[in-house]
Amino acid sequence: MRIVKIILSQDTWSEILGSIRKNKVRTLITIVGVLWGIFIYIALSGSARGLYNGFQKEFESISVNSFFIWSNRTSVPYAGYKIGRRVILNLEDVVAIKKRVPEVEHIAPRIRNGNWGKPPARVIKGSKTGTYSVYGDFPSVSRISVIKIYDEGRFINQRDIEQSRKVCVIGERTQAELFEKGVKPVGDYIRIDGIYFQVIGVHEYSEEGGFSSDSDIFIPFSTYQKLYNTGNRVDWFAISAHADADIVEVEQHVKTVLKDLHDVSPTDERAIESFNLGQMFERITGFSKGMTFVSLVVGFATILAGVIGIGNILLISVKERTKELGIRRALGATPGEIRSLILLESVFLTLISGIMGIILGALTLAAVNNATQGIDFPYYNPTVPILWVGGALLIMVVLGSLIGLLPAQRALSIKPIEALREE
Repeated sequence: MRIVKIILSQDTWSEILGSIRKNKVRTLITIVGVLWGIFIYIALSGSARGLYNGFQKEFESISVNSFFIWSNRTSVPYAGYKIGRRVILNLEDVVAIKKRVPEVEHIAPRIRNGNWGKPPARVIKGSKTGTYSVYGDFPSVSRISVIKIYDEGRFINQRDIEQSRKVCVIGERTQAELFEKGVKPVGDYIRIDGIYFQVIGVHEYSEEGGFSSDSDIFIPFSTYQKLYNTGNRVDWFAISAHADADIVEVEQHVKTVLKDLHDVSPTDERAIESFNLGQMFERITGFSKGMTFVSLVVGFATILAGVIGIGNILLISVKERTKELGIRRALGATPGEIRSLILLESVFLTLISGIMGIILGALTLAAVNNATQGIDFPYYNPTVPILWVGGALLIMVVLGSLIGLLPAQRALSIKPIEALREE
């Protein structure tokens, strides 16, 4: 109760503020040192989180544990074949991959005009004409990369594949360019390279992820085969692994299988190429964790240095108030009251510094977030969990209390008689 009275006492706070006013420059410099520490912690860890969130948002429509694999020309002679042979992937590879790589959860063979020297498709609706990329796809692609379809439509299904239906899913921009405003395209027909296709859906364009554009057209893979006479050829595979699988090992295993199927040297790194989205996310996560750890170390070291500075200021303050403290002791002030006064001043300075650092860090993150909006950079919502901020502030207060024990003990060591003789 006595400590509470000291804390709530107007005289206590008048004395603390008076001491601060006597050492304005020293106090300001020390406060800046302490707030700089928590500012660095919030700014660095928040920035790392913003980068992580940016990549999450950028690819939220794609399975994180996935990769894409395609073929190229060989760079190593093998099995009697010369260098420079074109490796052609095909649908038979799907069966072999599923059989020999059990970690694979979904595999989607894909083909697109514009590859292999084939130009984009010419699409006609009434008097309107445009050129667009047309994809031959299986339904499984929607399990790897989320394709958002407006409510009145749907995506390609297995029956479309089995019956080689002439149906298509168009993009938002395709709809805007080929159809009159207010006309619903679902159920209507368009001509793709001279063949009529019924529109079964319109896919939304999402800036948050995906590798398709708002003008791409999707048709059943089997229909694409017949329209462009491609046989069983595949341009690339989109593959996702089970959540508990090592995506890098799965990628290497699939490459090994494909090299074996197509008589490619195991040492040929160019013939079968890939892009591992899962591995990229692991690197981003590792970078984010590393930045957070660095922010903790640097922030803690800076905070500790600032708190030590507070202790030095209070030691000087105790030295300057020797006579005043002696009078207090002579008038009956207990050691506990003297100690509480010094500790309270230390905690007050530390708390004020911490709050100012948190506010400055939050404003900086908000400014950076606003500056990165609307630009082609994966950065979004840089924040620090409130528990982490509260924990950092609590650590500061504890350090401030511990460091305040030194000047408090120095104050208690002053004998009233000696203090009254102090000039």
